[in-house]
Amino acid sequence: MPLIAAAVAVVALAGCSSGGGSATATGSGTSSAAAAAPVTLTFQSLSDQPATIAATKKIVDSWNAANPDIQVNVVQASWDSVNDKLTTQFAGGTAPDIIHDDAASIVSFASDGYLADLTGQMSQAKKDDIGKGLLASVTVDGKVVAYPTEVQSYMVFANKTLLDQAGVTIPTGDSMTWDQFRQIAKATTKNGVAGVGWGLKSPVATFMTLGLGSGGTYFDGTGTKATIHVGDNELALPKLVHQMAYDDKSILPVTLTQSGSEALAAFYGGKVAMTVQGSYLAASMAKDAPSGFSWVVLPPLAGPQGAAQAADPQTLSVSADSKHAAQAVKFLEYFTSSDNLEAVNEADALIPATTSAQKAMATKLGSQNGWDQILKSGKDFQSAPFLFVNKYSQWKSTVATPAFQKYLANQIDDAGLTDALTNGWKQLG
Repeated sequence: MPLIAAAVAVVALAGCSSGGGSATATGSGTSSAAAAAPVTLTFQSLSDQPATIAATKKIVDSWNAANPDIQVNVVQASWDSVNDKLTTQFAGGTAPDIIHDDAASIVSFASDGYLADLTGQMSQAKKDDIGKGLLASVTVDGKVVAYPTEVQSYMVFANKTLLDQAGVTIPTGDSMTWDQFRQIAKATTKNGVAGVGWGLKSPVATFMTLGLGSGGTYFDGTGTKATIHVGDNELALPKLVHQMAYDDKSILPVTLTQSGSEALAAFYGGKVAMTVQGSYLAASMAKDAPSGFSWVVLPPLAGPQGAAQAADPQTLSVSADSKHAAQAVKFLEYFTSSDNLEAVNEADALIPATTSAQKAMATKLGSQNGWDQILKSGKDFQSAPFLFVNKYSQWKSTVATPAFQKYLANQIDDAGLTDALTNGWKQLG
C-alpha cells in the first residue's frame, strides 16, 4: 500500500526531528514545532459523558492557549459507529490525526498499516509510567500503536447491611480469592436473599477478563494464525459460577439472563447481597443507590493464579496518514500527563492507564465510593491474547455467547461447553 508506506516514512522522519517531545509533558514544549508553520490537529473523540466531555475540553483549551502553533480541534464521534466510520475514513484518506478507540478495535487497523508506529516517539518516561500489561495491549507486531488512557475492571459491590446481618467480616487486603467470594455468597444466602446477583446475559467479556486469574487465556498465536484451547484453566471461572448457581444456589437465577445494569435492581432492592459489575459503576451507584443504602466495594477478585484481569483500555492513536504526526504525539504526551489523565478518568469513573495518574486519583479520592479498592485492581492488568485474534469478535458473538448462555442455563455440561467453544471456532474457517 504505497500511500500508507509513504505516510509511515513521513511519520518516522517527523519523529526523528521532534526529539521525542519530552518538554511537551508540561504543555509548553513548542520549541521544535515553533519553526514550522502553524498546524491544526483533528482529534476524533468518543467521550460521551458530560463530565468527560467537559474535562477533555478543558485539557484541549489549555493546550491550545499554550501552543498557538499546534491547535487541536475536537470532533465528536460515537462508540456505536466508530469502527465503520474509521474504515470509511481510512479508505478515503480522511482519517483524523488523533483517533479515540479501544485496544481490541485498533489491532486490525494497526495490522493493516493505518496507525502510526509510535514506538520511537512515545517518551521513555511515558512508557515507564504505563503498566507493562497495558503497554503490551497497545503493542501490535512489536510496535506501540497507541497511548492507553482509561480502563475498567470487574469488582464486587456488596450490601454492607446484609453482610453484617450474616456475620460476614468485610474482606480487606489487596485481593479476595474466588473461594472467599463463594463462601460469602453462601453465608449471605438466607431469608429470601441470594448471595449474588450476576448479570451474565453477555458473559464472554466477564469470563475472558476475569479468567486470567486462573490462567484462562483461550488463544495461542495472533492474527489469522491464532488457535483456541479450552482446558481446566479456561473452564475454572464458568464452573465456579455454575456451581454457585446450581450447587450452592447462591446466585439469583434470573440475574444470569440479565445485563449488569438490569441486575442492579435486585441489588438495590435487597434481594442479593453482592453484585459483580464494571468498576465504573461506583460513580453512578453513589448517585442512584436508594437513600440509606449502605454499600461497599470488596477487594479485587483473585483466582488460583492471582488477581490479573484482561486489559482492553481506551486508546489514543495517530493516523499513519497524518501530516503532523510529531505534533500529534506532543499533544498526546500532554493529554496523558498525570493530572489530565486523572481528571478524565475521574469524570468517566475509570482507572487511569498510568501509575502516576492512579496515585493522583488515590490521593484525591481516597476511599470515597470504594476507589481505594478499585484502584488496587489497576496494578494487575495484563494484555489478553484475544485482543490480537482476528476472528475474536465473530467467535464472541456467534459461538461463545450462545455457548456460555446454554451452560449457565444448565442446558449443556462442561464437555458440551468445551465442544461448543472449540468446534464453533473451527467452523469459522
